[in-house]
Amino acid sequence: MLRPTKYSHPDSTVISAALLLLKALKDDRIIEYSELLKLTKSRIAGGENLYIPALSFLFIMGKVRYHQNTDSFEYIDHHETN
Repeated sequence: MLRPTKYSHPDSTVISAALLLLKALKDDRIIEYSELLKLTKSRIAGGENLYIPALSFLFIMGKVRYHQNTDSFEYIDHHETN
């Protein structure tokens, strides 16, 4: 569900799924696509429908980077010092 309504369960929204993914990525830094999908499906009822929109949201917000060669996502911390 992209647009929550007053009847939406707070845990079944794109924002909630994105937060779940972001927390996991902050902890592990890089996680494979399939592992993130498995996490989403195990923690959110109907999570497979929220997975792609949540990843897209994080990508648009500049929080993740996709690595095609490993089929994984990396958390991007814009505040880290180089």
